[in-house]
Amino acid sequence: MENLSNNPTKLDLSGKEIGDVGAQALATTLHVNHTLTILNLNYNMIGSVGAQALATALHVNHTLTKLDLTYNGIGDEGVQALATALQVNHTLTTLGLYGNMIGAIGAQALANALQVNHTLTALNLSCNGIGAVGAQALATSLYINHGLTTLDLTYNGIGAIGAQAIANALQVNHALTTVDLNYNGIGAIGAQAIANALQVNHTLTTLNLRCNGIIDVGAQAIAKALQVNHTLTTLNLSGNQIEDAGTHMIAIALHVNHTLTTLDLSYNLIKAIGAQVIANTLQVNHTLTTLDLCCNRIGAVGTQDIEIAMKTRQKQNHDQQASVLESFTDTQNLFSRLPGDMCILSTIMDYIKLPPLEIKYNSC
Repeated sequence: MENLSNNPTKLDLSGKEIGDVGAQALATTLHVNHTLTILNLNYNMIGSVGAQALATALHVNHTLTKLDLTYNGIGDEGVQALATALQVNHTLTTLGLYGNMIGAIGAQALANALQVNHTLTALNLSCNGIGAVGAQALATSLYINHGLTTLDLTYNGIGAIGAQAIANALQVNHALTTVDLNYNGIGAIGAQAIANALQVNHTLTTLNLRCNGIIDVGAQAIAKALQVNHTLTTLNLSGNQIEDAGTHMIAIALHVNHTLTTLDLSYNLIKAIGAQVIANTLQVNHTLTTLDLCCNRIGAVGTQDIEIAMKTRQKQNHDQQASVLESFTDTQNLFSRLPGDMCILSTIMDYIKLPPLEIKYNSC
């Protein structure tokens, strides 16, 4: 192909309408190309025929590391061909299959591939329809696979049963660091299963459960897990109908949790009472750096409590630094004997400074 005549390492053909004919021509080139590492074919409607041609190329291509096939209508037949290729391909690390009408059959094929493939690190299956059966199949592969670190199953209708299967796998999987389960209707039961996994999982750092209807019961289970989990740093619980009761338990967890840095509670049903308990927690929790409470019902009183907590945190930071400065003055004679004493002071000040805290609490 003309686009590959100069031996590029990256090629973006997104939205070029190449179709299955263009994909076949591209695949032919990939058989002999030894420079291309990143290929973007988003929105090209290559279909199952185009996907099968690319899969054939992946059997022999040893340079491509990232392949994005977002919105190409490849379906189960196309993804089955790609899955077969993954069983022998040892260079591809990132595969994007967003919005490709993939069902449980396609998910099963990918699951089979993941049991033998240990080079793929990121798989995006969002906006498909793998359902609970597909999620169960993928979960089975996660007991064996030790390469995948990022898994996105957003908008797949996996429900509570699918979430339970993924959760069970997370109790033994030691590779995954990021899991997205947005918009899957896992409910409180699914959230409780995920919470159980978080109590024993020590590798997951990012968990996205946006818009799953976990309500207070699910939030309370997650909160309980946060009291013992020491690896999760980013948690998205937005749009889950969480009210003050669930927020109260989360606040309690933040008193003892020292790893979570980003928490999204936007688009819930939190009122002034929930905002108050969160505000109280922020005066003792010094690890959270980003908190999103937008589009709740915290009102003027809740907003005031949050702002007071912010000012208190700032004062704590100032007082702590002032104390160190005072101690430094008392021992400055000792430091004056050493070269670069002001540099040492600067390092100390940076170390004891509380991390910045960003809070969003605008109403919608």
